[in-house]
Amino acid sequence: MTNRPSTAIGALWRGIALAATTSLLALGAAAEPMHGIAMYGEPALPADFDHLPYANPDAPKGGRMVTANVGSFDSLNPFITKGSVHWQLRYLMGESLMARSLDEPFTLYGLLAESVETADDRSWVEFTLRPEARFSDGSPVTVEDVIWSYETLGTEGHPRYQGFYGKVESIEQTGERSVRLTFNTEDRELALLAGLRPILQKSQWDGLAFAESGLDTIPVVSSPYIITDFEAGRFIELTRDEDYWGYGVVPFVNGLYNLDTLRMEFFGDETAAFEAFKVGDVNTNREFNVAKWTTQYDFALMQSGDYVRSILPHSRPSGITGFVMNTRLPQFQDIRVRDALLHAFNFEFINEAMTGGEQPRITSYFSNSPLAMQEGPATGRVLEFLEPYADQIPEDAISGYALPVSDGSERNRANIARALDLMEQAGWTVQDGVMKNDAGEAFTFEILLKSGSSENQSIIDMYVESLRRLGITPTITVVDNAQYAERTDAYDFGMTYYRRGLSLSPGNEQFLYWGSEAADVEGGRNLMGVKSEAIDAMIDRLLTSESQDDFLAATRALDRLLTAGRYVLPIYQWNISRIAHDKRLKYPETMPIFGDWPGWQPDVWWWDEG
Repeated sequence: MTNRPSTAIGALWRGIALAATTSLLALGAAAEPMHGIAMYGEPALPADFDHLPYANPDAPKGGRMVTANVGSFDSLNPFITKGSVHWQLRYLMGESLMARSLDEPFTLYGLLAESVETADDRSWVEFTLRPEARFSDGSPVTVEDVIWSYETLGTEGHPRYQGFYGKVESIEQTGERSVRLTFNTEDRELALLAGLRPILQKSQWDGLAFAESGLDTIPVVSSPYIITDFEAGRFIELTRDEDYWGYGVVPFVNGLYNLDTLRMEFFGDETAAFEAFKVGDVNTNREFNVAKWTTQYDFALMQSGDYVRSILPHSRPSGITGFVMNTRLPQFQDIRVRDALLHAFNFEFINEAMTGGEQPRITSYFSNSPLAMQEGPATGRVLEFLEPYADQIPEDAISGYALPVSDGSERNRANIARALDLMEQAGWTVQDGVMKNDAGEAFTFEILLKSGSSENQSIIDMYVESLRRLGITPTITVVDNAQYAERTDAYDFGMTYYRRGLSLSPGNEQFLYWGSEAADVEGGRNLMGVKSEAIDAMIDRLLTSESQDDFLAATRALDRLLTAGRYVLPIYQWNISRIAHDKRLKYPETMPIFGDWPGWQPDVWWWDEG
């Protein structure tokens, strides 16, 4: 079963394409309360919209969704650094003032807030709370809760929240149900990001250490799902709140949050997780391996028709997936070494072994989208943006760069020869079968992997065989979830698996992923440790651009810098999603442009016994 996207890729920019005219007109208009806010132009949906275009307002309530997750957890607080938390909890808990549409590059509509108002230059933003907004215990969501949440998350919460709060000059109550944030930085995205901070209940945390909580305290939230049962490391179960305040009040949620029960089961490895799906203990499974999809989904529940397979399109960037090199370590600071390790990574052979050659490779961080760097030399505004940094950046970020391609054979002779040449240029040669420097020190590093990831282990095993042809023998360390989180938070690795999903509206999160200031923040997301004035400047440009052309050029220039920087060994891109599921689990025919993305499953799904 294949669904159609609601918007063709040529129309992705309907929210951005108006920027050259609409945003200029908006600059001269008086600020007034609105039902939504867009990064460029106006929201696509009018103030009186009834439901999201990709939601089914007639979906029945009931049923359950059970997912399989490899690993474990030791915390139920997704808003802090401490502990290992299931990734999906932060999307299911802690509603925000505004909510993001998956059918527009970056547009928010009112959720806890009934309206939003912002300055012409977006130097401040003001939200007015809905009088109906309630926490799950029935208490009202107040301006006091909002201010406490911003201040606490901004000072004690996860780094993803602290970066934003550092750009807030002040936050103050301006009315019985209204709150205003004023910014200290020119950044047009801040007005939107302000609407996406989770709002928590202040009174719950009186006398409790917010940043130290784990399994002992479940955050009280206003969301439609409440954690009702769990067993540490085994499962988490959330139940739909039938008295959820948003039903019949908020147009955005009409047709969303239909399933009665969401249950996350945890397993020690991918094999056990898949076996649970095959016997029906789990009823939905997202498959990333095309070879497995075509050869191993013939089990009884599939043959009987009780389970089905769905292929779902999307039009978002590929993001970056692969194995990241930690440039904080001396052996990865020379770009020639990183280039050599990229040449030794025999993707074509690995892809054939793992997927039958069916999965296309990620070619850049924003590949599969209009934001991707263009082939060949930089031109126009992209060149103009990069030229001031020409002496600081890789030469081929301007002249043009593409990933090395092998002949597909196991020996990968040409690329191995090129890798040896690059290592020699960097001061490393093979001596008695071992890659060493002039001081006789062997070149080596540690590859850190999370237990249970058999696919990553298989890829690394093949890569290690290639490295041995260079006289390099890395150490492979496999650890459990808790140890993995602890070590990656402390950047205690040489190379590790890496995934950063990117959207059609890149913004402040780019500073978290690869900004200089984030490189030394414990628990941060800049795992590669890159510190680049040019990268910082491109992120700043895309945040302050007032036209589509400048935004597009800044993002394409950023893509060039990241890709040509050789920080990651990229693997596959997934331009579709493959989800196998119980036939009673349904979703709308119309897909949003973001496709299978947080906010889509389980949000728009429902259960149909018929």
